Amino acid sequence: MLRWTITFVVIAIIAAVLGFGGIAGASAGIAKILFFIFIVLFILSLIKGGFKR
Repeated sequence: MLRWTITFVVIAIIAAVLGFGGIAGASAGIAKILFFIFIVLFILSLIKGGFKR
């Protein structure tokens, strides 16, 4: 999932450099949502691993 986040950030940067503001904003928004989903899943897996021991 982190790979998708990085992909959308790169797309947003390229679109912003080329002047496509709408596409850059949308890609940055998607990247932000995916990043927060990744963080939540990472924290949940840490908690689950802690209770497993």
